[in-house]
Amino acid sequence: MFRASGILKLAALILAFLLAVFLAFQLLEINVEFKLGSMARSLPVNEAQTKAPAHKCGLSKACPPGHFAFKLTSGAASVVGPRMCLEDKLLMSGVKNNVGRGINVALINGKTGELLRTGFYDMWAGDVTPFIKFLKEIEDGTIVMMASFDDPATKLNDEARKLITDLGSSAVGNLGFRDNWVFVGGKGIKTKSPFEQHIKNSADTNKYEGWPEVLEMEGCVPKRQD
Repeated sequence: MFRASGILKLAALILAFLLAVFLAFQLLEINVEFKLGSMARSLPVNEAQTKAPAHKCGLSKACPPGHFAFKLTSGAASVVGPRMCLEDKLLMSGVKNNVGRGINVALINGKTGELLRTGFYDMWAGDVTPFIKFLKEIEDGTIVMMASFDDPATKLNDEARKLITDLGSSAVGNLGFRDNWVFVGGKGIKTKSPFEQHIKNSADTNKYEGWPEVLEMEGCVPKRQD
């Protein structure tokens, strides 16, 4: 009887000990979680680390001082018109309803970045004469942005190509039917422009049926200093 009673007391003591140890661990765990939670709530959220910096016209990096940021997109087949952006200002697009088939042009003041004029010239069914007149009237120091839409070349004669070449283009001499082309140059430029892309209309490489893929170009154009 005594031995049984002793065993029961020992068992009760062991059980009480284990229960005490269990409760101690539970309290310790709650305390640690509370401290960690308090620390997490007190840490400031740094949005700059989670959000990429925004640059003008959506460029991948900021332009250096003394430059204009630009992004230029050609038309897509005969469906979506070209898009021109300078210094975060949308100059031409289908949304602005100021683009059309052929060659789309925007003229910008080389010192201030002010938009001077926009226009589009149909090189499939139109007359190249108004386009030649437009090109001849461009003043020195003007930045010229051009983008193709549908067909930029069928009516483009040698005189027009020479005038665009004088603006710094290297590719306009080879521009053909339904080619895609984007270009940024300037009146009075002394060298060839580095801002130009051209892709030929070819059944072997076309992305769309009858048209090549869209071209997109971005960069930083130096401001006119004089």
